[in-house]
Amino acid sequence: MDHTINSLYQNIGDELALGSLTLVDVIQPLWGGYGKLVRLRFQRRSVIVKHVRLSSTSEHPKGWNTDLSHLRKLHSYQVEVSWYQHFTTTIDERCRVPQGLKCVQTENEWLIVMEDLIDSGYPTVVKSATQQHLKACLVWLANFHARYIGTTGNQLWQTGTYWHLETRPDEFVALADQRLKQYAKRIDLLLKNAKYQTLVHGDAKLANFCFNPQMAVVAAVDFQYVGHGCAMKDVALFMSSAVEPDDCAKMEEWVLDTYFIALAKALKCYQPRLNVEEVELEWRPMFALAWADFQRFVKGWSPDHWKINAYTEALTERALTYLDSQTVD
Repeated sequence: MDHTINSLYQNIGDELALGSLTLVDVIQPLWGGYGKLVRLRFQRRSVIVKHVRLSSTSEHPKGWNTDLSHLRKLHSYQVEVSWYQHFTTTIDERCRVPQGLKCVQTENEWLIVMEDLIDSGYPTVVKSATQQHLKACLVWLANFHARYIGTTGNQLWQTGTYWHLETRPDEFVALADQRLKQYAKRIDLLLKNAKYQTLVHGDAKLANFCFNPQMAVVAAVDFQYVGHGCAMKDVALFMSSAVEPDDCAKMEEWVLDTYFIALAKALKCYQPRLNVEEVELEWRPMFALAWADFQRFVKGWSPDHWKINAYTEALTERALTYLDSQTVD
């Protein structure tokens, strides 16, 4: 381990009164070669550090190494710093996230220091989800969305998620599906103009949820793309990552029902003045639109991706047919 980096990590331990650094464990590299995620073990506790090194050479696995891609990635880390500095000061067990402990920024490096969820009772990430796993994540999403309905401000992405149209012009140009291309801006506007806006996680895939030992409750990680938007974006992205394509058609109703049952309970907790039925009436039909929005990105970004399949094509067609039936203002 580089002596300078070791000293930097020990400084973190000193400032947080954690004692001597005993182990540096690299968990994984960051997407595109922008640094690494590490676990630092000190005498008193361990912490997680997202260590972003801006001088790293970008190595995008799909070849989208553009200036726009680089700027989007840099902004995503700025957003994540804001998230941990301003939105994690108190712990909410209904939609648990790591508590931010410290952020260090220099000209070429950003370090986001956060709670280690393993020490807090969320040790497990799963690669294949049962209905129990799915329910735990959907309940987390429902509580997160209910908590942040009506949140405003410019500290996070104005439009959450990593695929939203405004930041993906290259993928939009590459999109060969002309009908979806024709409707893309309209879909984007409908999602942006939903009455009940909330914060979306922005990358709510199965791999970003950590389970407790009973596999009944989760905490979520990775908040680079958290921001304002329609809650159904998170639900669609989560389902795309956690339900096998061949099972999506038969699971769709169960997923949505499970989410909205949890949302009704969460709204009574966080937003007791809101009409639960009114929120569901607006959000539920937007599930197909949200997935069509994601489909637009995937088909432009990686046309042979496994997330493009019979179910996603049929769901996108359902969304476009719905738009065809609506009167354009």
